Parts: sequence; C-alpha cells; structure tokens
Amino acid sequence: MRDPSTVLVLTHDEDRTAERVSAELTARGVRVAQFDAADFPTRIALAAAFDGSSAHWTGQLTGVTAAGRRLGVDLADVAGVYYRRPTQFQLEPGMSGPEQVFAYGEARRGFGGVLMGLGCTWVNDPVRAAACEYKPLQLAAAAASGLRVPASVITNDPEHAAAWARDLGRPVIYKPLSGVWVPEDRQIKVLYTSVIDDPETLREGGVELTAHLLQEWVEKSHEARAVVVGDRVFTVAIHADSARGHVDWRSDYDALRYEKFELPAAVRRGLVELHRRLGLLYGACDLIVTPAGEVVFLEVNQNGEWGWLAAECDLPIASALADVLQAGCA
Repeated sequence: MRDPSTVLVLTHDEDRTAERVSAELTARGVRVAQFDAADFPTRIALAAAFDGSSAHWTGQLTGVTAAGRRLGVDLADVAGVYYRRPTQFQLEPGMSGPEQVFAYGEARRGFGGVLMGLGCTWVNDPVRAAACEYKPLQLAAAAASGLRVPASVITNDPEHAAAWARDLGRPVIYKPLSGVWVPEDRQIKVLYTSVIDDPETLREGGVELTAHLLQEWVEKSHEARAVVVGDRVFTVAIHADSARGHVDWRSDYDALRYEKFELPAAVRRGLVELHRRLGLLYGACDLIVTPAGEVVFLEVNQNGEWGWLAAECDLPIASALADVLQAGCA
C-alpha cells in the first residue's frame, strides 16, 4: 500500500494566498493539485468507488481546470486538503431551475462527500468550519478555553436590548452575526461594527425584525489578529490612526499600521485550546488589547485572511500551514 503523498488545494483561481502554500509544499517535494469546486462537474470528472470493506473511498479525479491545470489525482494518494475559498459548482447551461437545484445538491453531496470520506487531514474540516459560523458557539467555547470575552446579548426584543444596555452602564456595540456583506436594493452594503451610545435608540424599531448581537464596548489600546495553525500562534498588532478604524479596523485599511506582537502565554494556550474544542487546525482570531494590556477575544474566522499580514510582518504562516498539511504525507 502506498503512502499518501498529494495535497489538494480547493480554492478559486485568483487566490494568491493559497498559492503561497502550494508553492511551499511544491518546494518540499509534495505533490499539489490545486483546483476550484467550480471546475466540477463540467471540467473535472470524478470516478470513485467504495468496496464496502476498506475505510476510505478510492478512485480518480481527472480533467483540465478553468485555470489550465491538468489533473490526474489518485484519491488513495491524498494526504491532506487545504479548503480555502472554492466557489460554487458550475453546471451545464440550459438546465431548468429545478434541475439546477437537484444537480447542485447531488454535486455537493457526491463530490464533497467523497472528498470528506478520504480520511485525510483537512484545513479546515468543512463541517466543523460551518459550525464555527455561529458566533454564540464561538464565544462560549472561548470562555471555556480560558479567554476573556465581552459581555454579550443576542435578542430580537427591543425592551430587553435597551434594558441590558442601560444596566451595563457604558457604551455597547452592534455587530452583524453573519458577516459584513449585506445585499440591499440590488447592491452590496458593508455593515461594520457600530457604537451605540444611547440605549434608548434600541427601542426605536428594527431590533424586533431578527436576532441582533450586542456587546460591551471594550476600551482598547489596539486590536490584534492572531493566526492559529495547529499549536502555533502568529500575532500582529493592528493600530488604527482614524476614528472609524479605531471602532472597526476593517473600515479603514489606509489608516492601519502593523507590527509583530507577542501574546501572553496563557492567551496563546487558550487560543490553541479554543481551536481544539472547535475542531479547527486553522483560524484567524480578532482580539482587543486594552490599555492595561489585557487581551479580549472577539471572534475567530475559520477561513480568515492572513496573506497581507504575513507580508507586512514577515510571518512564516505559509510554512506552518504546509507543515500541517505535509504531516499527512509522513
């Protein structure tokens, strides 16, 4: 029986960050097959079998991707999957709406199911990563891991929201639960973290329409992003030189300054433990560092961006990811 020796990189064709990991693996002599889920089923053919007795699926992935990469992957050789940012399956044109819905579901459960049945290392496992989209789950796991988290409430009750904010006695913030991109009037609106100074405004309407996440405003010296890869933690301090960047650094990249930052050992251990609890081998954690130096956990993005931080601060994140993926080839 052969030892697995191939890493699959699933991402879109313009993902330069993933290409850093692919290049690192290739330089080490690891075979890399990089493609997008959008290449299936029109450009990539899957032929997989399960004999009923072995623990994993076997077979082949063959074809030529939209980016011109020729694939000839033996599924038995796959030791790891870097699940970055693949796009949606592209189906044959001319199918009706109901046919597309059915075919898409079959592709997801068939193609995706075979890959998940390979029994190899995933960064990250899609099922565990999907569970991490629920911020209430993250916050509970972070607290259980020994990290400090902000006082928080999730509610669609305006009276409850206003009373909670009033009793807290200090400013609170609102942040979306499902990401910053919101479709509105055929356009994409960006919804950043916002400060609520007056609790009474929460009674003015809108809270009752859906769930809202409110948290205490934590005074900050600066923010930080900690990139966790296995048991390694790479942290960058993010200093914002504008008022809006101070509230949410994502709102003003031009006002940001970066520097390497060493977290306290207890916080590093807590972040690694958080990822263990969540079943993640990778995560990008957003943190607040208070004027007193205390570190407060905000959230973990199980597929968060790291490329620009690695470039700004010369961090070996691509190498660390390659280490984790290559370990399956040993």
